[in-house]
Parts: sequence; C-alpha cells; structure tokens
Amino acid sequence: MIRLGELFKRLAVGRALRSEQLRETLLSKRVALPIFASDPLSSVAYATQEILLVLSVAGLVYLHLASWVAVTVVCLLVVVVLSYRQVVFAYPGGGGSYEVASANLGRSAGLVVAASLLVDYVMTVAVSVASGVDNIVSAFPALHEYRVGLAVGFVALLAGVNLRGVRESGRVFAVPTYLFVGAMLVMCGTGLLRWLAGDAPVAESASAGIRPEPGYEHLTGLALVLLVLRAFSSGCTALTGVEAISNGVQAFRPPKSRNAAATLAVMGLIAVTMFAGVTALALVARVHITADACRLAGAGPGCEAVPQRTVIAQLAAAVFGGHHSPGFYFVQAATALVLVLAANTAFNGFPLLASILARHRFLPEQLHNRGDRLAFSNGILALAAVAAGLLWAFHASVTDLIHLYILGVFTAFTLSQAGMVRHWNRKLRGEADPARRRRHRIARSINAFGAVCTGLVLVIVLVTKFTEGAYLAVAAAVLLTVLMRAIRRHYDAVGSELAVTDATAQTVVPSRISAVVLVARLQTPTLRALGYARAIHPSHLTAVTVAVDREESRALVERWDALGIDVPLTVLDSPYREVARPLVEYVRSLPRHGARDVVSVFIPEYVVGRWWEIPLHNRTALWLRSRLMFVPGVMVISVPWRLSSTRVRPPRPTPRAPGAVRRGEPDPRIHHRPADR
Repeated sequence: MIRLGELFKRLAVGRALRSEQLRETLLSKRVALPIFASDPLSSVAYATQEILLVLSVAGLVYLHLASWVAVTVVCLLVVVVLSYRQVVFAYPGGGGSYEVASANLGRSAGLVVAASLLVDYVMTVAVSVASGVDNIVSAFPALHEYRVGLAVGFVALLAGVNLRGVRESGRVFAVPTYLFVGAMLVMCGTGLLRWLAGDAPVAESASAGIRPEPGYEHLTGLALVLLVLRAFSSGCTALTGVEAISNGVQAFRPPKSRNAAATLAVMGLIAVTMFAGVTALALVARVHITADACRLAGAGPGCEAVPQRTVIAQLAAAVFGGHHSPGFYFVQAATALVLVLAANTAFNGFPLLASILARHRFLPEQLHNRGDRLAFSNGILALAAVAAGLLWAFHASVTDLIHLYILGVFTAFTLSQAGMVRHWNRKLRGEADPARRRRHRIARSINAFGAVCTGLVLVIVLVTKFTEGAYLAVAAAVLLTVLMRAIRRHYDAVGSELAVTDATAQTVVPSRISAVVLVARLQTPTLRALGYARAIHPSHLTAVTVAVDREESRALVERWDALGIDVPLTVLDSPYREVARPLVEYVRSLPRHGARDVVSVFIPEYVVGRWWEIPLHNRTALWLRSRLMFVPGVMVISVPWRLSSTRVRPPRPTPRAPGAVRRGEPDPRIHHRPADR
C-alpha cells in the first residue's frame, strides 16, 4: 500500500527535494514574470469586455465613454504599480500589503487586509478559469454545456502543476504567457495599423443593435454618473494581482527587492500597453456586446442558449479574417490558455500569504509546512477546493462571479498605501540626510496619492457592486477575519496552558499506575501487549474484554484459565453489542487515590502492508484510541503487531564495474599514510 501510494505521489508531484535545495527554487525575473504577473496581464482579456457590458445596459448611446473609463483605469494602474514598488523596497521580507498594514496600522488592519486578499485570490482563480472557458466556448460553441466540468478540471490541473514546485510551474506557464502577450500585441498593432491606413477592422457585432434594459432608456445626471462609475469599477479588474509580486519578494533571486521591483515595472508597462490597445481596437472595430444575447436587435427564440463571442474573439476574427483563420485560433488558444493559467498568480500568492499568517498563528499551522517539492502544498489544495466550489455554485459564469471580485484587492491597496504613508513619516522623523529626506518625501507623495485613488475606487466598487453580489465578498472577508482572531486566541491559550513554569513539578513521576490491556481474542499480539504492560511495573494490571458475543466471551475465559495466564481477565457485559462505551465507562470507574494516579490502556493492533488488506481488518483499535484520548488521566498505548506483509525485502546488490568503489569504502588505489604523532 505504502509503495503504491508513494509511486502515485512521485508520478504526480515528482521526487522530493531536500530543505537545503530551497535556494535552487528561487526565480529569475524572466520566470517570475509569468508566475506572479499572469493575472494582471491576462485581465486585459476581460477588463475591456466588462466595461462594454456595463455601458451597453443603456444601449449603444454611451459606448463612446469607454475610452474615458479606460484612460482612468490606466492612470490608476500606473499609480498602483509605482506605489507597490515602494512596498517592495521598504518590506523585502514578503507579505506585501499584510505586512505593511500590520506594521503601521496595527493588527486589526493587517487582518482585514489579509482576509480581503485571501478572498480575492480565491476569486482570481474562479474568474480567470471561467473567463478562459468562455474563450474556449467562443471557439467551440458545442462545449458550452460542459463549461462547469471544464472549469473544475482546469483548477485541478493547476493545483497539480503547482504542487510540483514554484520554479517548475513557472517553466510550464512561461511559454503560454509570453505567447499571449505576443498575440495581443500583434493583434492590436495589426488592427490599429489597418485603421490608420483607412481599412479599419469591423467586428461581427458592429451592425447589431442593443435594446436598453428597462429603466435605462434615457439616463441623465446622477443616473449616468452611476453607470459610468459602475463601468469603471468593472474595468478595475485590470488591477487584480498587482500586489502578488510584493507578497512573494522572497521567491526572487538576490538582489531580491531590485529584481522584484524590475519585474513589477515590466508587468505594469505590458499590462498598460495591452489594455489600452484592446480597448482602442474594440472601439475602432465597433464591438457591441451584451450579457443577455436576447437584447440584441433581431434576436430570435433560443437566444439565451447562444451567448455572444467574447470581445477578444470578435477582435481576432475582425483583424485576421474570420472565425476560421489561423490567426483567430491562435489568439483564442493563447487567450484561453493564459486565462486559465492566470490563476497561477493566486496559486502562488495565496499559499505564501497563508504561510505567513500561519507563522503568526492566525491560520492553522499546517499551512506553514512545505511539501515534498518545497511548495506550500496545504495552501494550494485549500485554494483549489474553495475555487472549484465557487465555480460549481455559480455555473462558471464570469458575469456572476465578477461582482464578487476586486473588492478585496482594493481594500488591500488602500490600507497598504495608507500604511506606507505612516512608514515614510516615521522614516522622516529619524532621517537627517537631505537627499534621503527628499526621496522619502517623493515616496510618501506617491503612496498618499495611491491611497486616495484606491480609497475612492473602493467606495465606488462597494456602492456599485454591493447589491449585485459584492456583499458576499464582504461577508466572507468579515467571517475570515473573525475566524483568524479565534484561531490566534486558541493558539495563545494552548501556548499559555502548555508553557513550562516549574520543570521539577511538571516532570513528577506518577505515584500509581493502573494498567489495562484490551483483549479481543487470545492471540500472540495480546500476550505481547501483556508482556509490555508488565515491563512498566504497574501498581495494578488487569486484562479487559467486552462480551459482544456471550459464547465467544465464555470460550475466551475458559482458554485464558486453561493457559494459566496470571493476569485477571475482566469481562464487561454489552447487551447492545457496543465496544467503546462499556470500555470507557470501566476506565472512568477505576479508583484513583490522588492527582498523580494514571491509567495506562494498552491496545494490541495489527499492522498490514498491503492496501487491499486494510478493509479485511476492522478499525476498532483506532476508534477506541480516539474515545479514550478524551478521558482525563488516561494514557493510551498502541502495541503494534506487524504482519508478514509489512516485511521489506532487502534491496538487491547493484553490480559494480571493475575497480569501482562504493560510497564509504576506502579506495584501494589510494595509499593513505598514517598521520604523524
């Protein structure tokens, strides 16, 4: 069983790495970019689409406002990138927004940031995978009914690759990310050049009208402002994942801060270029897209089952000559692949942040443990499970999931930048050098401006998306914050209870030991447990059996007496055929003359070596052990009896070449002179 499980594990994850090999897993800038920046880079595939979807609620009359919304998003993206470059240099230990908020605004602010980011990482996986499946369905509409299964399968695939280690996952994801960047730049460049030459590409939906939703026919004043703000908040999905690099500074090669800051700058430049290019090309090609295909002019029966193609799909078809052109399929393949792989940003950010929180005792300690491949395996599995559940619950719909998105990340942005302002204020109070003071003031100005901008966006997102589903993200973040506080209180209480205060008193020897050996059958393991119990020289020793079957119990007592075993055998009556309850009641009833008296219960049990042998033996010993653990003053001791199937064959000696020397043997070809005395 062990060998078979180990074989499957090695095939899936790879060979285990030693702790000393952690340095070998550090990332270069070229590999780190697709690992930490795949989310903000890939978000251009749906950020423009989300802006157009919101504006099209009022028909086609306000689509020209998309350019102004996009310019605002670009400016905000530049500000956030510049702000997080300050974080990377100021806090090179990783942790990003959580560390900044905790150090400068207090533990409560840090926990709010951490909870918001954890929720946002889950949403990153769900939205990215769902959007990738959308692009696959755009190329192959027949797959529409299998979208949920595809999405969950992609999450499982991503988790499996990440379990193999950060560096290996980076190598896998690097090529698709760079192919996507190249595809977007070529598509946007070709389309805009055609527009400048007077041959502008035309989208398949350019001639389609869109009926406004009821109540949106004639928007003016505040209603129009709210519509634009809602479009802006949806377009801000282009900023998700920007903070991931600041969380993972420790994953970079030295000099860590400089390499992380350079990667962040390159990511920002590429993301701005692609987002601006896709938005400009969508307006040039007159893409008309709506979440409800039945609102398209001329839509017939069954329209709800035939969704429109995505913005990227329409642009690729318009630029490269139709839905069957090689360019169209290349763009769709690259987009779908990178959108699925964009979730890899969360698969790196979530486990890293969870490990820091676990180290600070705000999450279970298991999340701080590294797996065989030096990745935070438990965090990866937890993220995959929650994201897959969301995709199943929301039917892998980007439109439904997007409302739960970006709220958390802008909470983190705002508190992080506010914390950085306090950080620079503290630095300025202790800095006398004029040149450094000037640099600190510039950095403080950048972070202050970023805090104001992201704070305004946070308010906009909260107002415009709260009733559409954002309240679920708020509730999840609040619940997670409360849960983390409860976990910390538990760990603090346990640590206080287990603290060594008086070593002499706490290592006192028990004054009296009552030993109890459980007997199911009179076999060799039972006698071995009796012998082991005698070895501790208990004050009182007894064997106990539960009479589930009266005839078998009577036969056991007769054989016990016939063999002359000098240990009394107590038979517990069990009219309802229970084993655990009578035994626990018996152990509780044993007399104790003081606080130092203990009861030692010895449980003989089989150990099998093959997986198919496990169901052939009952697990009563495991159940009894779990029940007795809760009885005060009781020590539970397992006495294993290993069956022949557990025996390991000695390894065959490997033939060696003539003259070869095994490790640890002296080489006869080398003459060693004894050291001088």
